[in-house]
Amino acid sequence: MQIDLRGRSDVADYMVICSGRSSRQVGSISEKLADRLKQEMRISVRMEGKETGDWVLIDAGDVIVHVFRPEVREFYQLEKMWLPAGTTRSAQV
Repeated sequence: MQIDLRGRSDVADYMVICSGRSSRQVGSISEKLADRLKQEMRISVRMEGKETGDWVLIDAGDVIVHVFRPEVREFYQLEKMWLPAGTTRSAQV
């Protein structure tokens, strides 16, 4: 899911939220994304949370990526916090 933050946050212009089915998959998705950003776009990223694999935050400058295990994503409900009022999660996927 991509959320446009332009004009709503000074931290980033976009937020991407996705899920992996397990801690291992969350770690793999995060690592692959960080590698591709570095190799293909020359963007150096900062990552937090990879050690536990429940929720990894990838800071790529203007884009922040959250990779969650499904239970953790449901618990924090970042979509609910950042989507414009009246927008449903299924409409953004």
